[in-house]
Amino acid sequence: MLRFITTGESHGRGLTGIIEGIPAGLSISSQYIDTQLRRRQSGYGRGGRMKIESDHAEILSGVRYGKTTGSPISLFIENKDWKNWQDLMAVEEVTADIKRVTRPRPGHADLAGLLKYGHDDIRNILERSSARETAMRVALGAVTRRFLEEFNIIIGSYVLSIGGKGFNPYEMKDIWHDPHKLLETFKKAEASEVRCPDDSLTLEIKRLIDQASEEGNTLGGVFEVFAINVPPGLGSHIQWDRRLNARLMHALCSIQAIKAAEIGAGTLAGISKGSEVMDEIFYDPERGYYRRTNFAGGIEGGISNGMPVIARLSMKPIPTLKRPLRSVDIASHEPVEASYERSDVCAVPAASVIAEAMLSLVIAQAFLEKFGGDSIEETRANYNSYLRMLERR
Repeated sequence: MLRFITTGESHGRGLTGIIEGIPAGLSISSQYIDTQLRRRQSGYGRGGRMKIESDHAEILSGVRYGKTTGSPISLFIENKDWKNWQDLMAVEEVTADIKRVTRPRPGHADLAGLLKYGHDDIRNILERSSARETAMRVALGAVTRRFLEEFNIIIGSYVLSIGGKGFNPYEMKDIWHDPHKLLETFKKAEASEVRCPDDSLTLEIKRLIDQASEEGNTLGGVFEVFAINVPPGLGSHIQWDRRLNARLMHALCSIQAIKAAEIGAGTLAGISKGSEVMDEIFYDPERGYYRRTNFAGGIEGGISNGMPVIARLSMKPIPTLKRPLRSVDIASHEPVEASYERSDVCAVPAASVIAEAMLSLVIAQAFLEKFGGDSIEETRANYNSYLRMLERR
């Protein structure tokens, strides 16, 4: 059973994460995790916070001499900006006069969280609801990414559009079935400041972000995340909560500002004929069963079918605006402009990296449920035995 939890606030001392269920014997290092953290911090349109933080994951437990021990792995990421927030975010009561945040921002958890928990200071909500928390998700996802690499399962993503500029949402459908083309697209995206696999579109999107910044506005976008070499048989059709697509949607929609998620053809399937979006099945003695299309996104009946797992996510514009929207002060009930907290103009490229982490966590969890193993050697033996069984089918 693979499970994880995160804790920490945006301007607190730091973020802590614990992941349990990783088999013993997996090689892992802080340097490997930090590579993924750097990817999350990059991207055109990020705000001033990225100039302050240079995220580093400190491994506190669960790893000895560079290899996992089988016990829970705990990670810590320091918030370097905390030194400027020690009074505002103190654990113990302080004598200083602390100004409350009382102007909720439309689109944030501010007002809903305040009403739910009965606070009179929105900072108690916004600090935890902040996307800063996703730094730890990326760190924990890096651990599962390293685990999946042992079985040649590779995770990637690319941005389709930002602010309406870019590819049509379903323009990549012809590569969904092809691992080589997906990896090639991922490589191109990695070379782009906005993670778009097209040079001319990258320039257009950057200009759009600059324009939004000048206007005091923000931009959202659409991106795809994928996993290749996922074996058939992960997840199950027998209960609603064991379906891989449902678990994946749960994880991906938990990312801050994600408002829609699709698997494979997604809503395209709803406006197409059955003959247009079903993946015909073929057989070859060398390849076994295979498809020439992948409208199912690698999942049928809640079970992985051996094709690449493909998901598409839509991220709304970040609600924190330099030109604030209208709101109501919770103390006076008078109309006001919403509060402004330092923010990005566009974080779609970062969100695609976070989605990679969540996809990795879900796939690794389903993988270990099926193949088990207290050590990497045992998991690999179970997996190889399953592959040999598939060859006889």
